[in-house]
Order: sequence, then structure tokens, then C-alpha cells
Amino acid sequence: MKLKFSTLAASVAMGLSVMATAPVQAQTEIQWWHAMGGALGEWVNDLARDFNASQKDYKVVPTFKGSYDEAMTAAVAAFRSGNAPHILQVFEVGTATMMASKGAIVPVAEVMKKAGVPFDPNGYVPAVAGYYTAPNGEMLSFPFNSSTTVFHYNKDAFKAAGLDPEKPPLTWPEVMVAAAKLKATGHQCPFTTSWVSWTQLESFSAWHNTEFASKGNGMFGIDARLTFNEPLQTRHIENLAKMAKDGLFVYKGRGNAADGVFVSGECAMITGSSALYGNIKRNAKFTGGISTLPYYPDVQGAPQNTVIGGASLWAMAGKKPDDYKGVAQFFAFLSRPEEAAKSHQRTGYLPLTIASFELTEKSGYYKENPGTEVAVTQMIRKTTDKSRGIRLGNFVQIRTIIDEELEQVWSGKKTAKEALDVAVNRGNEQLERFQKANSR
Repeated sequence: MKLKFSTLAASVAMGLSVMATAPVQAQTEIQWWHAMGGALGEWVNDLARDFNASQKDYKVVPTFKGSYDEAMTAAVAAFRSGNAPHILQVFEVGTATMMASKGAIVPVAEVMKKAGVPFDPNGYVPAVAGYYTAPNGEMLSFPFNSSTTVFHYNKDAFKAAGLDPEKPPLTWPEVMVAAAKLKATGHQCPFTTSWVSWTQLESFSAWHNTEFASKGNGMFGIDARLTFNEPLQTRHIENLAKMAKDGLFVYKGRGNAADGVFVSGECAMITGSSALYGNIKRNAKFTGGISTLPYYPDVQGAPQNTVIGGASLWAMAGKKPDDYKGVAQFFAFLSRPEEAAKSHQRTGYLPLTIASFELTEKSGYYKENPGTEVAVTQMIRKTTDKSRGIRLGNFVQIRTIIDEELEQVWSGKKTAKEALDVAVNRGNEQLERFQKANSR
């Protein structure tokens, strides 16, 4: 018996020795560059962690690269030096530029097909998938975190001002009335906005079924030209300028700079991304409400539908076939109904797939969290050529121009018409450059 035990012990020891020296198959690392900070950065890290735990062959490594602008700039430089990530998150205004970057990207439909991973573009929310699809019907990027513009408001501030917290303003005249009441009761920042061009010109135009640019807002050709200096947009910017002068609208800066002052309670109303919901839910000390983007009731065809925001994931070129298999599996993981529904509910981004929307609806989530369905209902309305989306070359530069010109309006240095005319002329110069560079 003693001999047998010794033999067994020796065998076990030998087996352990063999296991220790046997080569362990290394995981293939998939580099993912993104622009998600704060609570959304934690979400991205959790997605990578959960995918990595779900299988053993691949390891997604998420890396925060700063703002959307910074991440895109870093990726361009990395691609030129042959060191680009496998996956790059690009905001929607960079879509036309990425589409024109021949040789720099691999269409997501091609990635999935070559990897042998089932992929049905029809399973994704149409208004979202269509934006990232080429004219030939091929989906070019993965519609990861899509948002749209909504109206957030502080229910506690509404109560304090004698406003009904369950009846948010639906029109711009109603916003002005609510802002005046908030100011009269001591609120120093009744209304603000983040992403000024996106909320006050791009989505504003689509919501009123009015062009922002010709050629279906650039969806039908790179020879599009800007048209957002028409009477409706001019009237709206004039109204915002008057609100700013009267202390009803307080400009807090470019990009999403205003998000923080709303979450802190400093500002009572904000037009911004539906994805702000996750931050409000987690960090606000007040009860938040969500409503549709305001509109002008005298404009025929309003409200129509808002346009897409957020970002998509692009597969960068120059990687090994096995690497793309990992990218495909990761995209498939993100598309699982339960995973996509969880992300939608956590962040406020639109549901990635129809199945995830149906799963969320069936669970009773929208009834339990009033307002969270607003972004979805705004986007699933029937679109027109004027409201399908905005896809322009050099759009990042155009947005910067719009910010610069509108800041002249908020400070009282230019009229709305002057600023919009200049913004259109400067922006069209950017479109002409893009057209020239991509028509060779």
C-alpha cells in the first residue's frame, strides 16, 4: 500500500511537472482604442472584461485615447506608422472621412464574413445601421454606441419653480416660459446645451424636416453644400441669443462641457445626448426627467425625427486573419440580445439591435424608467431625405467653425444671420476641399 501511494505521488508530481512545462496557448490580443471616460469608460472596460471571460482565445484590451477628436487623430498617426489598433471608436461626424479612407479600414461586413461569424445587418436598428452603410448596402462599421439628442430636466428644480415636474416643455416657446419661471425663483442657469451644432442645428433641422446641407445632408454625394442659414435656423439662433441676453440660456462651452453643470444641479434644463442618462442616474442628487427635443409648433412637418450621434467601431486594416476572427467574435458578443439590452439600459445609448429593444420592452424597463424610451421613439419614426442623417466630409472642422461663429452670437458680437452666413461659407470651403481630395 505504501509503495502504491508512493508510486501515485510520483506520478502526480510528474504530471504536474509536465503541465508546468507544457506550452500554454497564448491569447491573441485585440487592441481597442476608445474615447469613453468616466462612467462610460467603466462600461467599456466591463464589456471587454465580460467578453474576455466568455472565451479563452482572445483578449480585448481597451485603451482610452482622450476625446473623440484626439482618439481619431492618434489612430491616423498610428496607422501611418503601421501601429494602428485593431478596433477604433469614431464619432459619427468622422464617418464620411473614414469611408473615404480607402485601405485604412476593413468593412465590418467583410470582417464578419471572412471570420465565418453569422451577421445579419437587418437585425440592427435600421436608422442606426443605415447611417454606417455604404450605398452598395455593405455595412462599413459596427454601430456600437449610438445616441440621439433629447431634453433632460431637473424635476426638483421644476417643483421649486412651481412647474409641473411631470409636464416638461415640448416646444421652444414652452422652454422659454419654463426658463423665465426658473430664473424668477432664483435659478442662475435655467437652460443650457451641450454639443451646440448637433443639438441646435443638426438635430434641430432634422426634427423640423429641414435641410442642414444639400444632397440629402450629404448622404447622396460628397458635393453637398451647407444650407443651415435659412430663415428657420436663423430664427432659432436669434431666440437663443435673446435667451442668453436675458439670462435664460447660459452657454457652458463646447462639446459636452455642459453635461457636468447639469448633473451637478447648476443648470435646470439641457439639450444633449441620450447617453447622459447613465451619468445622471449615477451621480445626480436630484430626480431627472427625459423628454423629446423641443420644436416650433408652427413649422409644418415638425416634429419629424432626430439624427444619430455617438460613435461606431471600425476595424482597421493590416491585421492578421486570426486577429479579425477575434474582432468578429467581439462584435458578435456585443450584439447578443442580453448584452446589447444591458448596455442600452446602463448607458442611455440606443439599443444596438431590434432584439435588444424588444427584450428591454418586454422586461418592463421603459415603464419602470419613464423617459428612457424617448431616444428610441425619436429615432424609429419614418425618415425623409431631409432627416435621414448628416454625413459630411471634414465634419469635425465644420463643427468647430460652427462653435466659433455661434460663440460670437452668445457674446453679442454678431447677429444670428451674420454668424450663420459666415459659418456656411467657411464650412463650404471645407466641403470643397474634401470633395477635391476624394474626386481624383
